[in-house]
Amino acid sequence: MPASPESPANETGWLADFIYTDGGFETGLAMFADPNGRITRFSRDSSHLARAERLSNRAILPGLVNVHSHAFQRVIRGRTEHRTAAQRDTFWTWRESMYHAANQLAPEAMYHAARMAFLEMALSGITTVGEFHYVHHGSGGEPYADRNLLALQVLRAADEVGLRIALLRTAYVRAGWQKPADPGQARFITPCPQDFNADTEALRIDVAHDYRPGRAWIGIAPHSVRAVPLDYLRQLADFARAHELPLHMHVAEQPAEVEACLAEYGLRPVQLLYEQGILNSRFTAIHAIHISGDEVGYLARAQARVCACPTTERNLGDGTSPADKLLGAGVGICFGSDSNVQIDLLEDARSLEYHLRMSKLERAVLAPDSPQDGLAKRLFDCATDTGARSLAAPGGKLEIGRAADFFTVDLSDPSIAGAGASSLLNHIVFSGERSAIRDVAIGGEWVIRDRRHRLQDEIVRNFEGLQKTLWGPAQ
Repeated sequence: MPASPESPANETGWLADFIYTDGGFETGLAMFADPNGRITRFSRDSSHLARAERLSNRAILPGLVNVHSHAFQRVIRGRTEHRTAAQRDTFWTWRESMYHAANQLAPEAMYHAARMAFLEMALSGITTVGEFHYVHHGSGGEPYADRNLLALQVLRAADEVGLRIALLRTAYVRAGWQKPADPGQARFITPCPQDFNADTEALRIDVAHDYRPGRAWIGIAPHSVRAVPLDYLRQLADFARAHELPLHMHVAEQPAEVEACLAEYGLRPVQLLYEQGILNSRFTAIHAIHISGDEVGYLARAQARVCACPTTERNLGDGTSPADKLLGAGVGICFGSDSNVQIDLLEDARSLEYHLRMSKLERAVLAPDSPQDGLAKRLFDCATDTGARSLAAPGGKLEIGRAADFFTVDLSDPSIAGAGASSLLNHIVFSGERSAIRDVAIGGEWVIRDRRHRLQDEIVRNFEGLQKTLWGPAQ
């Protein structure tokens, strides 16, 4: 990259041993950002390098983007790994434990659970989260005086940790087609689409007033075809389109969802969304595991994206993402930590490939045909740039005009030690452990320094207290 002739005094700069730009690592290149946290330039000029903060024995990479999270589910980690009284344990039996937890969380508890999840995200190199938020109401489904109270608690948690957040406000209407109401879902449900849209608009106004641009914003998330009937879904899609908001939705996570959609509408879920004009370039299908070849084509034609959540999908026994077919058709894939059973987006990236290796009995399944674009680059792009596009986030790449959201890796960490410029990305994507991630900056401001957050002890202590309250002293 050419050196800039000017070096404004109010810029902040960083110089590491390596920096990942344009799909590869470069040396001797400093990155600079303005006071608003936007990247202004890159330079090799010696006088400019001298003004940059030296990050010795480290590499800089763009921050990871976690497209799909349910932060409150962090409280059930490690508490569902057992057999129930059911004949088979599946997603549907796990869901009952999740509902139990969702109904125990008061607003302040929601805040502490979210802070813990977001802290762990920051420590793992995540700089932006898409929070698929569907716990809206009080006990028994009674709305709070401020109908967005719980969403505001989640936003507050992200702000204190320092993460960017797309609050994907989630609509939930019913237990399923021709199914009786489920008391476990009462806190999720907003029966009237006009109320849902009005609450969403009120939250948009609050966020625009209380947060800096690009730090928090709102998206729309109909939970699923089974939970949101078609007329309601159309109104949400119209609202999202009118305001140019991201539109995210669980799609075909379980075969039972596909079967129910066929019974109700005579169409599979993706086909239904396509024929209704709901799929577009702002739409992200979460999971999209049990889809047909035709449905892959519908997603591609609409320029929609898919968010895969491999660490959750394997934990719940959901199935394997057809990532080879999706990427082969030109459908962008991004990643989410979903249930937060494990928060490690690089593990999600490698698992997308490894799950296919296990089922196909071959290696390098997702490697692109172009030799200059390696498998690690393709997966890393999914975890960064594609995720940023899904959420309409300002980061995702280290390039002029984008947010200075980045993390550093310690080149001496045992998991990546010995890697040079040509192999470093392979080491990070396929072998890197979270211990390698040393610093995280968001908008040019340090959130993690030397593997620590300034509020880390307090956040962990409060979360430990919450867990004792929820589960008892023995936990």
